[in-house]
Amino acid sequence: MSPLNNPKDWSWPFWAAVPLYPYGRRRTVRQEIVPDTIWTFDQLHGILYTIVPIRMTIVKLFAGGLLVYAPVAPTTECVRLVNELVAKHGEVKYILLPTSSGLEHKVFVGPFARRFPQAQVFVAPHQWSFPFNLPLSWLGFPQKRTQELPEDSSLAPFALEFDYAILDIDLGRGSFAEVAVFHKRSRTLLVTDSILSVPVDPPEILQLDPYPLLFHARDNAWETIEDNEDNRRKGWQRISLFALYFRPSALEVASIGQMFRDALKAPQRSLKTYFGLFPFRWQETWKQAFDALRGQGRPFVAPILQILIFPQAPSQVLKWADTVASWDFQQIISCHFDSLIKANPRQFRQAFAFLEKNLSSSESQPLLEEDLKFIQELEAGLVKRGIATPAKENL
Repeated sequence: MSPLNNPKDWSWPFWAAVPLYPYGRRRTVRQEIVPDTIWTFDQLHGILYTIVPIRMTIVKLFAGGLLVYAPVAPTTECVRLVNELVAKHGEVKYILLPTSSGLEHKVFVGPFARRFPQAQVFVAPHQWSFPFNLPLSWLGFPQKRTQELPEDSSLAPFALEFDYAILDIDLGRGSFAEVAVFHKRSRTLLVTDSILSVPVDPPEILQLDPYPLLFHARDNAWETIEDNEDNRRKGWQRISLFALYFRPSALEVASIGQMFRDALKAPQRSLKTYFGLFPFRWQETWKQAFDALRGQGRPFVAPILQILIFPQAPSQVLKWADTVASWDFQQIISCHFDSLIKANPRQFRQAFAFLEKNLSSSESQPLLEEDLKFIQELEAGLVKRGIATPAKENL
């Protein structure tokens, strides 16, 4: 078997720390985004075959060496792909954890840092963990090499090549932090969760094993789906609706009784097929819902952040967005969904217009209200139970 296609190299033995699909078997896809300068490393994560890319970005430093933004699982395959860059461009010098709340990003930093023992580790402020707020060293971060990012980006050791802005929202029981990083030479903006764009077609990392795409392309439990480009695209677009809305308006869920009756008709009943259980029923409007979500590829803020997080501090978020929009970038790399978003500062700033009272309909492409309903009801329930606080007024 080729060393580049050995399943042992995809093994991730610590998957139980954050038990998300694909569990202990993680593939890695590397793409060169800016020739000889920026590379992305995609893996997968999700629940019940609702999977999306999780992405690490590596930038070559002008003086030699590499900066890593938001590490992914350092499997043998992943480390080999990184070391190919190390051999050509120099050691990993800096590792950035750009979030305080994103456990799916945080869990990989300690193991990744151990594979590159010369690197300095910088983290977003106000790190926390649940259910117990443990020191970072207890979470596997190298104590002597880990420090908080300076609030003033000019004090960072990589300030000549990068600028950054920290968004840090106090949520009471923890914080939401995101560090947007601007690589000046390539005019590229790196973000974690704040901005994303949804592609029409499934990203390459999902094409390696199309089963989750085909699983969600079905209309019922007993349907057998042919593996072709159209069905892969259909499955991806439905996955996108699931992942971002949790329960989009075009989705109906069958009763438990109906679900088990349908499972008996399933052509395959195994652990892989969830024993034929398939409760989803899509209305014909699902495609229009996806097209509205995608908005022709424009950058937007994920619904969960639009409703639950950013309205907690609208003035703070808009001030941060204004700072980021003052940089002269021409493209954005997010940690999820599309790997490269061709967007300028005006388009980035427009994505946060939902926090403003005077929303310009000519410029904005807001998400559909009917698709936001489930998350709005979720927010109302959290506020009623005292788990979340009511949103502040738009500016």
